[in-house]
Amino acid sequence: MNKKIAILGAGSWGTALAILAARNGCQTLLWGHNPEHLIALTQDRQNKRYLPGIMFPDNLTVTSDLAKVADFTKLFLVSVPSNAFKNTLLNLKAHLYEDVQIAWATKGFDPDNGSLLHEVVADIFSSQTPAALLSGPSFAGEVAAELPTAITIASYQPDFASQLADILHGERFRTYTNSDLIGVEVGGAVKNVMAIAAGIADGLGFGANTRAALITRGLTEIIRLGVRLGGKQETFMGLAGLGDLILTCTDNQSRNRRFGLALGQGKDKTLAIQEIGQQIEGVSAAKETFLLAKKHGVDMPITEQTYKVLYEGLAPLTAVQNLLAREQKSES
Repeated sequence: MNKKIAILGAGSWGTALAILAARNGCQTLLWGHNPEHLIALTQDRQNKRYLPGIMFPDNLTVTSDLAKVADFTKLFLVSVPSNAFKNTLLNLKAHLYEDVQIAWATKGFDPDNGSLLHEVVADIFSSQTPAALLSGPSFAGEVAAELPTAITIASYQPDFASQLADILHGERFRTYTNSDLIGVEVGGAVKNVMAIAAGIADGLGFGANTRAALITRGLTEIIRLGVRLGGKQETFMGLAGLGDLILTCTDNQSRNRRFGLALGQGKDKTLAIQEIGQQIEGVSAAKETFLLAKKHGVDMPITEQTYKVLYEGLAPLTAVQNLLAREQKSES
């Protein structure tokens, strides 16, 4: 393959995707904002901070220079936290002189106004810019270790989705394409809120019954909001919906679940974030999802109680009791 791709974001997931693309024969450039971190990546030929022991292929290079990134390729895959997504694209655009293709593995909403990230891309570039989202049940460490994984690539442009799938698809990494960009975005963002809630329940010492009920009712909330925003219900039963929700709610590789566990065990929110030492996307997503639900009149009680724990100081046990005390109703 003579294809080139630039990955923006040298955290665990961005690094794993860069390694994956390079292993598949793609000339790959990995960009990060921290020059000291990038120097270490260059010297070590691995990301010791996030993926220790996983060596970089020879066709993977790193840089902290966005101008170099812009000169390297027209295909960009953004993997930065949602609160840095807009500024990263704005900074990149300042160096671009021709049409581009933008993909992202970022999960969340624009913290400024709750916009979906494809709307951010359209505002910064244009509604005609080829745009695609990668989402689905995938921990960076397992992808880097070449453990079997399947994800969804969602785009309104089927040709672009297929092009991206060709670059990433391999023997141990299976890609499915999907045209429901909104549904995949909502599923990927809100599942982090549910993972915090699941972690809280487990941290309080509740059992498998509680976790299963929370995941199931959490999925119902995701579907309600996603369909109201224009997503397709069937999307939420796939990899980017149910699959990603199960993964992040049940495995301690999930930062959002570990954060919830800490809260349920009585730890302070700020201390819990510091101990994890990485971005907890579900914290901002809880606020943005709660506000979106209120704006669109969508009933999301688990999201509401999680928001109150994070932003109003509600005790985790009280939040659970509030959910259990809700009026009896039909499941459907």
